[in-house]
Amino acid sequence: MYLANENSFLDIFCEKVNHHGEMVCGDVFLSRRYKEEGRTIIVLSDGMGSGIKANVLASITASMALNFTLEHREVCKSAKIIMDTLPVCSQRGTSYSTFTIVDIEDDGYTTIVEYDNPGSVILREDTFFDPGWEKIPLESEKYKNKHIKTCSFYGKKEDRILFWSDGVVQAGMGSKKYPYGWGRDAVLKVLPEIITGNPAISSSKLARRIVSTALRLDGGDAKDDTSAAVVYFREPRKLLLVSGPPFNDKTDHSFAKKVERFDGKKIIAGGTTAQIIARELSLHFEQHTNRVDSDLPPISYIQGIDLVTEGILTLSKVLSSLEEMKSDTRLKYGAADQIVRLFIESDRIHIINGTRINMAHQDPELPFELEMRKSIIKRLVTVLESKFLKEVTVEYV
Repeated sequence: MYLANENSFLDIFCEKVNHHGEMVCGDVFLSRRYKEEGRTIIVLSDGMGSGIKANVLASITASMALNFTLEHREVCKSAKIIMDTLPVCSQRGTSYSTFTIVDIEDDGYTTIVEYDNPGSVILREDTFFDPGWEKIPLESEKYKNKHIKTCSFYGKKEDRILFWSDGVVQAGMGSKKYPYGWGRDAVLKVLPEIITGNPAISSSKLARRIVSTALRLDGGDAKDDTSAAVVYFREPRKLLLVSGPPFNDKTDHSFAKKVERFDGKKIIAGGTTAQIIARELSLHFEQHTNRVDSDLPPISYIQGIDLVTEGILTLSKVLSSLEEMKSDTRLKYGAADQIVRLFIESDRIHIINGTRINMAHQDPELPFELEMRKSIIKRLVTVLESKFLKEVTVEYV
C-alpha cells in the first residue's frame, strides 16, 4: 500500500495461486514506491508454461519492465528488449512472457501498458470507466501481429484498477458451464455486484474473491498459475501507536491532548503511558485481569482508545509476528495479534515514542529498556515499510 497524495491512498494487492502440483508460481507480481520520483510502479508478468521455468521468464520480464518504466523508456522498444532478452523455450522455440504495467504518479496520473495479458479493467466506483486505449503495433518482422495496449488517465478517489493472468479468464475451461473458460466478460459481470454489496471492499478481499472463484471453477486445483491484482484509490486509514511517556513530565498534558486530537485509530502500549493519558484527559481507565495470551499481561481499557496493552514485551512479540508473518498466517485475539491486525488494516501509521526514564523505580535496567524500546520501534518501522508497504512516521517526545 502506498500514499498517492495527502487525501488518497493506493491499496495494492495481488492474490496468486500456483498451477496444481507446482512449488513456485509462474506469475510474478512486483510493486515499488519511488519517493524521489513521486511514482508507484506495479507489474504483473505471466511466464510461458508453469513452475520454475515460467517463474524465471516472468521474473526477468517483471524486473526489466519495472526498471524500463522507471527510466521513462519508450514502451515498444522496452517490450522488444524484454522479449529479445528472455531465454528461448526449447519446446516452442520462442521466448515468451506477458506483462501488465501500472505507473501511478503522486498526483493520480496513471499509465497502463499491456502486452498479451487479459485486458485490465478500471472501475470508477461501481461503473466501468474507459480511458481510451491505444494499440501500438510492434514494428518488427519477428513480432508480426503483436502489439502493445496503453492508456492514461487521472485516478480519482474510489477508482479501482483490476488486472489478472490467463488463469483467471481460463478457469473452468472444459466444464459444461464454461467450455471456453470463465472469460473476461463473465468476470466483469460479477465485479459491479461485489462493489455494490461492499463499496469499501479492500484490494486484498476483492483479489482473493476473484481468485477463489476461479479456483472453484477449476474444481479446487488450479489448472494454470492464477493471479488477480487490484489497485484501489481510497481514503487513507490512519493509526497512532503511543509507547512510553514524554521525557519531561511538564508536557504530560500536551502529550495527552496530541493523542486525543489524532484523527484515526489509537493504540497505547505501556501501563505508565496509559495512566498518564487517562489522568490528563480525565478518562476512565480499567485494568483487566483475564489473559487471552498467556505470554503477555492482559489488555486494559481507556475510553476513546482502541487498544491499551503492556509495552516492551507486547511490542517485541508484535515485531516477531510481523517479521515471521506469511500469507497464510492466521491471527488470534491476544494483545500482540490485535496490534498486528490494526497495523495491517492501516495505511498511514504515526508512532509517538516517549523517552522518559522513571527514576523513582531506581532500576538499573531502565536505561537499557529505553534503548530497547527505541530499537524495537526502529525495527517495527523497517518491517512495516519494507514488508507491508506502510507509510510510517516516528516522533520522539
